[in-house]
Amino acid sequence: MAALERPDRLQVMLSSDELEALDNWRFDKRMPTRAAAVRELLRRGLSAEGFLTAAQNSKSADFGILKDSSNSDGE
Repeated sequence: MAALERPDRLQVMLSSDELEALDNWRFDKRMPTRAAAVRELLRRGLSAEGFLTAAQNSKSADFGILKDSSNSDGE
């Protein structure tokens, strides 16, 4: 069996709305898989400029991908 070209895995938890947004973007851009879409979005994000550094003591819940989605605390 051939070795995996990408042996490292990354698990990301998304809300159903976030997953729908990802799938809509993927289909609109004709990306072959969710993984390919996520890699493309990561590539674009890593090359983007103009983002502030995250505040100290930030939590994962502070970083949703949809502007109008609320976090699990209802805030």
